[in-house]
Amino acid sequence: MNQGAAPADDGPAACGSIDLPAALAAHGRWLRTVLAARGVEAASLDEVLQEVAAAAAQHVGRLRDRRRTAAWLYRIAVVQALQYRRRAGRRRRLAERYAASGVAPGEAIDADPLAWLLAEEAQRLVRRAVAELPPQDAEILLLKYTEDWSYRQLAEHTGVTASAIEARLHRARGRLRAALTRPAPELAAAR
Repeated sequence: MNQGAAPADDGPAACGSIDLPAALAAHGRWLRTVLAARGVEAASLDEVLQEVAAAAAQHVGRLRDRRRTAAWLYRIAVVQALQYRRRAGRRRRLAERYAASGVAPGEAIDADPLAWLLAEEAQRLVRRAVAELPPQDAEILLLKYTEDWSYRQLAEHTGVTASAIEARLHRARGRLRAALTRPAPELAAAR
């Protein structure tokens, strides 16, 4: 099994330093195959191969025998492939948790990045507008729309009548609408 163009020198030079760029060029093809077999996606092969090169450059002092260059690079490639898969798994789980959280619709994450960005911007504007409201208005709006409480439930929890809750919500929505109209009039018109 030919593992690349590592020099087969048995003399004292076998323990000397290596030409890392030449070694990576000589072994690059089969290292890409190793990375692909270990689950690195085709679009990420170059990136992970660069990480292999960076790790090899960082740890070149650990290579004592130039004849072992192929095995040394193989071990580095395996470690980098494992790290890539861990990062990819964490990104995937984070995206799934975000999609399942209901913060943004799943279609916006997968299909339309612009819609996702606009939804995120709208949420930021609403948060800022709610922060500008008097505390009682912000509280009643947040309880109504984050807890999905009815007027009766709001009245029970706050100790006021349902008609008072209805009036407070009406005033709070008006103030929120006015706060939203200042920075983004199109949001207030859409609601």
